[in-house]
Amino acid sequence: MTQSVHGHQVMALMLAHGKPLTQDALVALIAQTFGDDARFHTCSAQGLTSEELVTLLKRKGKFIDTAQGLVTEQALICEH
Repeated sequence: MTQSVHGHQVMALMLAHGKPLTQDALVALIAQTFGDDARFHTCSAQGLTSEELVTLLKRKGKFIDTAQGLVTEQALICEH
C-alpha cells in the first residue's frame, strides 16, 4: 500500500531543513524522507506526486520562490 503524507509534513520538513531548496532538491529530499512511491494529500487534494504537491503549494502561496530557492514559514502551515 502506498503511503499518503499530508502536505503539512512536507512543509515541516522544509522548516527543519532550515535553508532554501531548489524545486529539484526539494523533490529529492521528499523522496529521500518519505520514499519514491509516497503520495501526498492536502486539505483540498489527494493522490499527488511530490512534484504535483510542490506545484500546488507554490500556487497556494505556501512555498515562496526566492532567488535562493523555495522557502516556507511556520505561519503558512494551517493547524488542523
